[in-house]
Amino acid sequence: MRARMRLNVGMKSSAQLTIGDVAARFGLATHVLRHWESVGLLAPVRVAGGRRRYGDADLYRVAIILRAKEAGLGLEDIREMLTASDPASRREVFRRHRAGLARRIAEAQISLDLIDRALNCEHDDITRCPNFRRAVRDRVRLPTPLAPSAPSAPPTLPAPSAPRVG
Repeated sequence: MRARMRLNVGMKSSAQLTIGDVAARFGLATHVLRHWESVGLLAPVRVAGGRRRYGDADLYRVAIILRAKEAGLGLEDIREMLTASDPASRREVFRRHRAGLARRIAEAQISLDLIDRALNCEHDDITRCPNFRRAVRDRVRLPTPLAPSAPSAPPTLPAPSAPRVG
């Protein structure tokens, strides 16, 4: 399930929210906030009895973590981004992530193109549709398009051989 960010900073004054308050505000389980604290992403104030109290800065940090996760960053990259001692180090985290994200977007665009071609295909057999076949040609490593004047049958597999006896 995807967490949704609801940032209502003005409800209580700084360092007054409990872990349950923050979890409810962001639609998270409390153990998620505890885990983020254990890996160095959060550092709420502790009050009597060791109870956590979260302030405005903590709320923004949770929001940043959620947005970064939505962008596909892992917790280690988020920690590195949040604890970077200089902008160059932080930018390097984003550069690494951007390259992977750009690759995934390109792959998703290719998939969307395939679906669009399938939606626009009027052939009874989609495997014979020249437009659809162009979308999958690179997967079968065909060097040139199939001749449109002579539709070819889908490839056939050799018949299985008879079991060997003896």
